[in-house]
Amino acid sequence: MSKRSSQPTQIGTSGVEVGMEVTILRSNRVVLNDEVVPAEILISSGTITNILRGGRRTQSHVEKVLDVGDLVVMPGVVDCHVHINEPGRTDWEGYYSATRAAAAGGITTVVDMPLNCIPPTTTLSNFHTKLEKARGQCHVDVAFWGGVIPGNQAELVPMLKAGVLGFKCFLIASGVEEFPHVCCKDLEMVMNELQGTDSVLLFHAEEELDLEANTTEDADPSEYSTFLATRPDSMEVEAIQTISQLCLRYKVRCHVVHLSTAQALPVIREARRKGAPLTVETTHHYLTLAAGHIPPGGTYFKCCPPIRSKNNQEQLWLALRNRDIDMVVSDHSPCTPDLKHLDSGDFLRAWGGISSLQLGLPLFWTSARRRGFSLRDVAELLCKNPAKLSGLGLRKGSLLPGLDADLVIWDPDEEFQVTENMIQHKHKLTPYLGFHLQGKVFATVLRGRLIYMNGKFTSTAQGDTLLVPNKVPGKTAVSYY
Repeated sequence: MSKRSSQPTQIGTSGVEVGMEVTILRSNRVVLNDEVVPAEILISSGTITNILRGGRRTQSHVEKVLDVGDLVVMPGVVDCHVHINEPGRTDWEGYYSATRAAAAGGITTVVDMPLNCIPPTTTLSNFHTKLEKARGQCHVDVAFWGGVIPGNQAELVPMLKAGVLGFKCFLIASGVEEFPHVCCKDLEMVMNELQGTDSVLLFHAEEELDLEANTTEDADPSEYSTFLATRPDSMEVEAIQTISQLCLRYKVRCHVVHLSTAQALPVIREARRKGAPLTVETTHHYLTLAAGHIPPGGTYFKCCPPIRSKNNQEQLWLALRNRDIDMVVSDHSPCTPDLKHLDSGDFLRAWGGISSLQLGLPLFWTSARRRGFSLRDVAELLCKNPAKLSGLGLRKGSLLPGLDADLVIWDPDEEFQVTENMIQHKHKLTPYLGFHLQGKVFATVLRGRLIYMNGKFTSTAQGDTLLVPNKVPGKTAVSYY
C-alpha cells in the first residue's frame, strides 16, 4: 500500500464539494499530450480555457480551486464499448447504474452498443426510443453506436443524421435473436451506403467454421478448455481477413472490436500496410486474465471471443506497445447472475460477457506499469484514441484549450482490493472480485463539475446524450445538444 495520501493537499478558500463547479484544477502531475508536468487547468462554462504549465496563478476570491498535489490529472477515460442494455433488459444493467459505475472509475464518456437492449439500435425509431430512456439518468456523457443487421441499410444514413457515431455488426450469431449477424452480401450493400459519410463500421470479428474436430461429446462443459475449443483463434483470423479485404476495397473506416487473438496481428499489419483504414481495440480481460487460471465452473470468466493463453496475452501487450492495437476498452457486457449458470458451471450454456466498467483504469495500469507503459500511454490508449475513433476527438479525450473539461484525478501508486460493496454496476458478479489493483480513482470531473470524489457522487445525474453528426453528402447535419 502506498504511503502517499489520496486526499488533495489543498482545497480552495471557498471549498470544493461534489456537485460544485471547479474553475482551477492544480496538480504536480498533469498528463498532457507531450509530457507530464505541474500545471493549472483553467475552466469556464464546462470548457478548458487555458493550461498554465508550472507556477501558480493568482487566485481571486470567487474562484473554486482544487489543488490535488501529487495526484495525477488526466483526460477523463472514454470507454467506447459498453453494453448498457436499456430499454428491454434493464434487469441486466441500465443507464443509471452503468454511468454511476463509470463515474466511479474515472470514465467521463461511454459509447453504448446497439444490442442487448430491446429494441436494438437498428432503426431511427428504435434510436429515438433509446434516447428517451437515457435522458435524465446519466451520470456521465453517453454517445451511441447504431447496428447493422440484414436488410436495414436504408436506416443507416437517417441514424447518422440523428447523431449515432457509427455502426456495429456481427459476422457470427450475436447471442440475441433481435440482432442477427450479416453475410458478405449484406456488408457490400452497407459499405456502398456508408461510402463518403466518414462513418465507421465496427465488427465482432468471428466467423463460423467447421468445429467438429474441436469438440467431443464426452468433454466436460464445466472445464474452460471445453468452451475454448469451440472458439479457436482461426475464427477470428478468418473474420479479420474478410474485414481487411472489404476495408481495402471500399475504403470505409473499419474497426475490429475486442481482439483476443495475437494470430490475427499479421493480417492487420498487412492490411494497414496496403492502406486499409483499419483500427483495432482489445479489452482489459484479454490483457489481465489467462485461460490457464480459469477454475472449473468459473463461468463468470466466459466471454466471446474467449480469454486465451498467457503467451497470447503477452503478444497482445507487445502489439499494444507497437500500436498495432490502438486502444483498450471494457466491453462491459453484464447479465443477471442466473444466466451465468453458476449452479452447474456449464460454460457452454452460460451467457458470454464480463462486467468491468468501473475497474478499467486500475486494471490497465496494474499490468501496464509492470511492462514499462507510461501515464502518457494510458491517456492515449484509454482516452485520446477511443475519442478519436468515436468522432468525439474535438471535445473529449485530451487536455487542450477548447475541449470539454472532462478529467480523472487518481493515484497511480495506491493499491486497493476489489470488493462487492465498492462496485456500482447493477450486478456484482465479476472475475475481478478479490483482485489487488493499483491506481485508485479519487475524483471525476465532467465538463468542469465534480461528479464523483472519494466515494461520493452528485445527488443528480449530470451527463448528457451526445449526438455527433457524420459527414453525409448532400444532407444537413445536426450538432451536439
